[in-house]
Amino acid sequence: MYDWCTDYREDDYKITGAKSRRLIVEKTKSRVVYITQQKGAKAGTVVNIVTLRPPNGWHLNSIGDQRNETGRYHLRKLGPRSTKLDMVFKFKWKIGPAPTRTEFLEHLNEIWDKYAAALENDYKRKKV
Repeated sequence: MYDWCTDYREDDYKITGAKSRRLIVEKTKSRVVYITQQKGAKAGTVVNIVTLRPPNGWHLNSIGDQRNETGRYHLRKLGPRSTKLDMVFKFKWKIGPAPTRTEFLEHLNEIWDKYAAALENDYKRKKV
């Protein structure tokens, strides 16, 4: 699962149907740097620096026009066929008003539900 969550491709937006586009600037075994061009009402540029900590963690620093963000991701094996992904984020909004906690969590859950479905589909395809 670690490799799938950290492969960072320019076409990842297709998984969630996002209007933003990603440009990979650097991709090494220890770090990924990419720029996100956001479209629409939330148009802007975001620089993302991901520090990889295999086999079970990674850290995000994101600097954007509208907000800065840090994120910590950690995978935990729950059993032979089960893994849990824990994520902790901190945001500093630069422009207002910021979404409510409920609005923001609904947005994040919608995105991660799509990632989870894509991960499960990839797993099923590889298993056949």
